[in-house]
Amino acid sequence: MATAISQERLSSYNPATGDLLGSVPIFSAAEVDAAVARARVAAETWSTRSFAARNEELDAFRHALAAAADTIADILHRENGKPELEALTEVMMSLGHLKHAVARAETAMAPKKVSAGLLANFRATISYAPLGVVGVIGPWNYPLNTPMGSIAHALAAGNAVVWKPSELTPLVALEIEKIAKQTFALPDLLQVVTGAGATGAALAKAAVDKISFTGSAATGKRVMLAASERLTPVLMELGGKDPMIVSDDADLEKAAEAAVYGGLTNAGQACISVERVYVAEAVYDKFVDEVVKQVRDLKVGGDDGDLGAMTSEAQVKIVKDHLDDAVAKGAKVLTGGPNAISGSFIQPTVLTGVTHQMKVMTEETFGPVIPIQKVKSIDEAVRLANDSRYGLGSSVFAGKSARSIAGKLRAGMTSINSVMAFAGIYGLPFGGVGESGFGRIHGDEGIREFTRVKSTAEQAFSLPINMMSFRQPKDAAKRLRGMIRQLYGDGVVSKAGDLLRKFRR
Repeated sequence: MATAISQERLSSYNPATGDLLGSVPIFSAAEVDAAVARARVAAETWSTRSFAARNEELDAFRHALAAAADTIADILHRENGKPELEALTEVMMSLGHLKHAVARAETAMAPKKVSAGLLANFRATISYAPLGVVGVIGPWNYPLNTPMGSIAHALAAGNAVVWKPSELTPLVALEIEKIAKQTFALPDLLQVVTGAGATGAALAKAAVDKISFTGSAATGKRVMLAASERLTPVLMELGGKDPMIVSDDADLEKAAEAAVYGGLTNAGQACISVERVYVAEAVYDKFVDEVVKQVRDLKVGGDDGDLGAMTSEAQVKIVKDHLDDAVAKGAKVLTGGPNAISGSFIQPTVLTGVTHQMKVMTEETFGPVIPIQKVKSIDEAVRLANDSRYGLGSSVFAGKSARSIAGKLRAGMTSINSVMAFAGIYGLPFGGVGESGFGRIHGDEGIREFTRVKSTAEQAFSLPINMMSFRQPKDAAKRLRGMIRQLYGDGVVSKAGDLLRKFRR
């Protein structure tokens, strides 16, 4: 890892068993600054290399990660608490980010010519250059896949990266850093700084060129405040309260299957989890029955379980609070419930009779809970879906009206007749609106997020009259008035060149 002198240590535990897995240093602000300074030196070299040269090293990095997939997945399984299959899926998704970033970086950053408009004797170009050093602050729910969405694109764009993983899941980050040091020629290209909130704050205040943060809206605001000391730009991928709408002409079995997976995968600990479901009155009972039937077939715990342990003790308390609040306000528990919590394990819970007066329908639950609300119309469903300060993902299950419904949702992403598909398509940008954040990772937009945009205007040839000079003819104002009328008033001019020729007369 990046060098740390501090003697303070941070312990990592298996949330399923409570076993100590290891300990890592707590980086001080001075040590974070030192890591950023080393990254700056690495970035100066890395940014000057051709796309082909960078891609060769990134491909080697990906191959090395793929060779270590079982080791990485085992760390994810033990440190995060997720089942083995979900851990392997996370590794595969992370490798996909790297492959996509390598394939698209040169195209995404290719200079673009734009029209010069009235300045017809100029060439206008937009170009993209690496920022320099990117700070990535990662979450604990997907401690590899989520940060890799930023890391891969930042590296492919020519930047160096300093990565601060969650204090709950630091070991997987250190494994990735070890592999990076074995494959990259520049040892400080990807560095990990471990610690808790103070270390993250130090990275946000450090001399980085951008911060990419994933986490809660509350923590995101603190990161923004810290970054504002240097006016460091930030990319915020925050929480969600993702709605699902089920129309009366939807395939109910598939919709139920999607709701169960979308609400319960990773024990509901995903920013794009299905957190609330609005179902048309005509099919409500059948849909609920199908969801309950599928949920009761799931296994909780064990290496082969469908649901693993909750990673954070604090999150268990939040989920229980939401369930207690819902029950107290009249919600009906069909499976699981607040009394079906044992340690870090929460039995998957299906709730009906829910309303927007309950926390479970308005605040991010981030646990294995599926609250289902009956609606009289799709218009009501859309209104309720948009009744949120969040706006990350969403999903619609319907027939011919599906696209129309999707277009009305206030969200950064929508899946039609599926859930979470937008996260698995590497070419689609990922991000939200409102308290779900701003900026985009993934896709070409995700590469350009880690670049500096430069506009260039190059004079191709001279004109008899220079528009950018004080040396103008005496009747210049009169001629400009004519141009204004013709260009922007009732007059119509077919070509800018016609105006230029008239102005020269």
